[in-house]
Amino acid sequence: MIRPALRFLALLLVAGLALQLWFVGRIALMAAVDPQSTTFQRSDLLRSAGGLAGWRQQWVPYDRISEHLKRAVVASEDADFVRHGGVDWDAIDQARARNARAEARAADLAERIARRPSRARAAQAAGATAPAPRIVGGSTITQQLAKNLFLSGERTLLRKGQELLLALALEALLSKERILEIYLNSVEWGDGVFGAEAAAQRYYGKSADRLAPAEAARLAVMLPRPKYFEQLPRSPYLASRGATIASRMRAVELP
Repeated sequence: MIRPALRFLALLLVAGLALQLWFVGRIALMAAVDPQSTTFQRSDLLRSAGGLAGWRQQWVPYDRISEHLKRAVVASEDADFVRHGGVDWDAIDQARARNARAEARAADLAERIARRPSRARAAQAAGATAPAPRIVGGSTITQQLAKNLFLSGERTLLRKGQELLLALALEALLSKERILEIYLNSVEWGDGVFGAEAAAQRYYGKSADRLAPAEAARLAVMLPRPKYFEQLPRSPYLASRGATIASRMRAVELP
């Protein structure tokens, strides 16, 4: 019984090592070759009603993406992008603390509703429940790219651990400029809209190198929930948060 178990564990170890080497090989290739698609894009394509016909993406080199958009995305998503080594541990700790507070508030609200039978019955009759806490992440741009390139969207410790390893590999094998270039060309900006060029054409009818500061800021604000904001182009949050990002852009350091 022990020997078969040991052989199985050895096979798992070899398979895990082979997978990591495959990831490293793919990342090393990206130093010179633009990725044609990402795991996230292929998964989204399978779920999309429009299929391949609705896919919009056009790769543009780093120097043909507006500096305003680069600054806006870094300011919004990862202000310390040029300084960290792929993982911002302080940001992860802060996100964990915020999530704990949000979960505590949601639990407290649910308990207060439950203590009032009339309100609880009314909520149950209406099919309503206490709102789920909004979970925020502390992922860097490098981690987001690692997830989009190779991983699923599930939230497990194993997947998060793999994301961290991939982020470190990206930082070791690619320059910061190349990481940001791949990210800006592959990130989602709406239903079937991927990359800076497709986003600039979709929302402003212009190329990515001609985006104005305010336009770039609004696109950066869309990133956490692109399909949601695609349906709400006049959202007050987009306007107010966009103004905040625009005010931070000048101070951002780019690779």
